[in-house]
Amino acid sequence: MDRTHPPHPRPGGKQTPPAPPSGDRFDDEDYPAYSMGAAAELLGVTPTFLRALGAAKLIEPKRSSGGHRRYSRYQLRLAARARELVDQGTPVEAACRIIILEDQLAEALRINAAYERERAAGN
Repeated sequence: MDRTHPPHPRPGGKQTPPAPPSGDRFDDEDYPAYSMGAAAELLGVTPTFLRALGAAKLIEPKRSSGGHRRYSRYQLRLAARARELVDQGTPVEAACRIIILEDQLAEALRINAAYERERAAGN
């Protein structure tokens, strides 16, 4: 996916672009396509669990014009990871912090790999 658009904040400071034009929404992992009920059903969790993830600042769902929470595929992946950790006995707040740190590490590794490729190409 092209990541040249102005950024939107993600957990841990990771940045993402705004949603692309409507024709690209099927491929956009950041498009808020899922209602709270659909997201909860897909993940096998309660809406309360999803609200707890929002309160812990792991995911901040967009709002529909009617004020309803809407979740993206990226947010559902984060919520699924949180559920895994919680199912293993990790408190929700700690699970959210772990996921934020994992996300920051993945971004740092991606940036480092890109730097190394640029450096190797320059030599």
